[in-house]
Amino acid sequence: MTVARAADRDAGRSALLPRLAALAALGAALLAITPLPGRAATFTPPQGCTLEVTVQNRGCSVSQYYRCGSDPDGHQRSAIFGQDGMTHLSRIDAETRWIESADPQSGLEDRLVEDSQDHASFTTLLETGRDDFDFWTESNTGERLRHIGRDELTGETVTVDGVELERTRFELVTRDAGGEVLITRKGQQFVSRAMRRFYGGVEHQSDWTGESRRTDDSPVLFSFPGEIGFGETTPQFDCDQLMTGLPVPGGGA
Repeated sequence: MTVARAADRDAGRSALLPRLAALAALGAALLAITPLPGRAATFTPPQGCTLEVTVQNRGCSVSQYYRCGSDPDGHQRSAIFGQDGMTHLSRIDAETRWIESADPQSGLEDRLVEDSQDHASFTTLLETGRDDFDFWTESNTGERLRHIGRDELTGETVTVDGVELERTRFELVTRDAGGEVLITRKGQQFVSRAMRRFYGGVEHQSDWTGESRRTDDSPVLFSFPGEIGFGETTPQFDCDQLMTGLPVPGGGA
């Protein structure tokens, strides 16, 4: 599961958590957003990095996926944009482990703790249909969080804008260092074997305050180099209704 694949959506302690997929100490200043005449702003990755695909998602977000020559083989980075600009930066490795992520608006950063019990494994998921994980992250404020859960392939294959994806279901519980449950999440997402990464889907989330949310970050459009929409940073879907973050009727999950 990629814990970093979605932007943080809650204030306070939950801002330290992902919305899984995927703590790049990249400042927003390293990422050029260039407005072109008559067009939406365009994302340019840092020098030495190459943008590979732009994905428009449900929930009013657009994701930029890129690789950097200075990173270890298999590492991928992403920058997520909402209506108000960049909301999330992350880096994953070839097993989709959440190496690092950052909120450029708050300055919060999180990094994977290497000494964890059971790291996420994309290879295990693809080969066996299920991957259980139990790992820790640590923020630049010193807070340590434990993430325990599982990903499973459902056996369903879908094609989204010409890209073949497999549907997954997942469960995730995030606890603080003292064992208190902070966030509980479950739902479905998508994976690409070819691109070796997760994409968002429909999920339910509840936190320590008792608040519950239903969100949908499913991918809608994939734009590759030379295609319309490649590098554009303005989200296109659900921005009027802003379904992401709507309370769940009755507080159910």
